[in-house]
Amino acid sequence: MTTEYYTPHGGLPGQGEELYAPARFTPAYAIIPAACMSDIVTSALPGWGNTRAWILARPLSGFAETFAQLIVEVGVGGGSNDPEPSKRGEGVIFVTDGILTLRVEGAEHRLTPGGYAYLPPGCQWQVRNQTDHTVSFHWIRKRYIPAPGTAAPLPFVTHDRLHDPVAMPETEGKWATTRFVDPLDMRHDMHVNIVTFQPGGRIPFAETHVMEHGLYVLSGTGRYLLNTDWVDVGPGDFMWLRAFCPQACVATGNAPFRYLLYKDVNRHPRLGIT
Repeated sequence: MTTEYYTPHGGLPGQGEELYAPARFTPAYAIIPAACMSDIVTSALPGWGNTRAWILARPLSGFAETFAQLIVEVGVGGGSNDPEPSKRGEGVIFVTDGILTLRVEGAEHRLTPGGYAYLPPGCQWQVRNQTDHTVSFHWIRKRYIPAPGTAAPLPFVTHDRLHDPVAMPETEGKWATTRFVDPLDMRHDMHVNIVTFQPGGRIPFAETHVMEHGLYVLSGTGRYLLNTDWVDVGPGDFMWLRAFCPQACVATGNAPFRYLLYKDVNRHPRLGIT
């Protein structure tokens, strides 16, 4: 299935190819380019059948500590009846290829490319590939942080096309964000959005903030500032930014530059490790 969201399909580069740049891991950020998504760097997941995953991010002390992000590829008949191993784990699923059958608290949904689901801690959910083709999706996981006097959020299922991007002020629509959760909803301690830049659109200053980021390029190309380095990125490239890493970007090419963005939000900074 051809979709507007880049999806890796594995394989292995030939011996005559040299695909080293821009893969890098620094104290402030990491880049895992699409060329790294080969067969030999996938992981199997306990409790999942006919499934492999590219694990793009996981909590690392002293680096990005709040989230894990996986590209999960489920073969025909594969899936899991008990996918989330942590009772405190919340998650977002975003489908990029194929059709995923998702059951949430007994209700069945068929997620096509662009399908999005939020799964709160303690939620009962299962996933299955009931088609004749592979299905791929991003699974972003975080340990939920309760807020005093605030109930935990509820599960929901939606789609990218059901949400109009919200333009940033004074940008003439060149920089916009598709938000699946109200930014002022204090029940949620993470946001997974889609950011879109029209050709020539940009972040015109070096953002420096407490939120950690995972950024996966869904389509288009851009030139991204990561700490002190400008890097050219395109479909399938993943960027991992620790808190306070300066960032900016300029959309290049003739098509919109879109990326799936994770950030932790709406909670007090922790004082110490407890």
